[in-house]
Order: sequence, then structure tokens, then C-alpha cells
Amino acid sequence: MNKSYNFLIAGVGGQGTILASNVLAQIALEAGFDTKKSEVHGMAQRGGSVNTHVRWDRERVYSPLIALAEADILLAFERTKALRYAAYLKPGGAAIVNRHTIEPITVTSGGAHYPTEEELLAVYRDITDCFYLIPGTAIARDLGNARAANVVLLGALSTLLDLPEEIWLKVIEAHVPPRYLKLNYQAFRKGRQVASD
Repeated sequence: MNKSYNFLIAGVGGQGTILASNVLAQIALEAGFDTKKSEVHGMAQRGGSVNTHVRWDRERVYSPLIALAEADILLAFERTKALRYAAYLKPGGAAIVNRHTIEPITVTSGGAHYPTEEELLAVYRDITDCFYLIPGTAIARDLGNARAANVVLLGALSTLLDLPEEIWLKVIEAHVPPRYLKLNYQAFRKGRQVASD
């Protein structure tokens, strides 16, 4: 484990970015890190942009905010969010991106272009070799609930950190209603599997 980690999580309102950041902050405490997090909501209830910064340090975190080119790991729940926040990823950092697309009205009305996977990959090729394009929403949908995509992506992220799976499952249990626990365990493990293949 490193001495410190900076995580930037980006998504759209309703995708579970806040839950993911809460899980990451609690994981830090379980693993003996100090942690701070910050949330930015942009009309989140209407599908607007949401991003959270989560920072871990073995000593002390003084500010929750991550500067440009300082995120160790970028977790993007939608492709355009991966492009929007690419500049925050440090060179050689890790990007985990949900293959899912949410086209804004400017795209569906024909007024704007939605970036292709090739365009996304071209941007990240200049930043890092550690890039994961995960079909998180499709996996969660196959398990029974597309809203569990955030936990699929957390499962993928967990493969980048040297922490026991049991810690992750314990923290997920503390943040998920009991009736959805089995589904979220499955989502987490599937994310780990896909990222490890």
C-alpha cells in the first residue's frame, strides 16, 4: 500500500457517486488511513454532473480537494465524465471507466457530438497505460439492478489496492440496505473478476 491515495469519482446524479465515495472513505478508516472527502453536485437530481474527491493518507489529510494531475485513480461512471475529468488523473495513474453512455439533450437533438470509445481511448493514451473500460451498468443489469453499477466499478477499483476483500464487503454491508446486500456482493465480486481478466 502507498502512503497516500487520491481518488476522483465522477458521474451523473442518480448513479451512486456519493455512495461510492462514502464506501471509499470508510475503507480508508478500516485500513488505518486518515481520510477526507468533498462532494460537488451540479443539479444532481436532474441528471447533472456529480464529482467527489476522496483522499487517503497514512498521516493526515489537510484538504479533501485534488488538484489537476494529482488523482491516483479516476473512477468515471459515464464516458463523457471520463473525458471531462481526464486532466485530474496524474500521469501513469489508473482510470476505471464505465462503458455506459448517457446522452445529454444536446446530443439527442443533434446539436452536439457524443464522443466515441476511440476518442476516449486516444485521450487516455497520452496519460496512462492503466485504463479499464468496464461494462459496469450491463453487468449490474444482468445481476438484476442497473443501479449496482457503482459497486461493480468499486469491485474493479479494489483490485488496484492491496486490501482484503473482506474489508470491502464489510463496508459495503454498512452502506447498503439489507435487501440489496446479496446483489451488491455479487456486483462487487463481478467487478473484481472483470478487472482481473
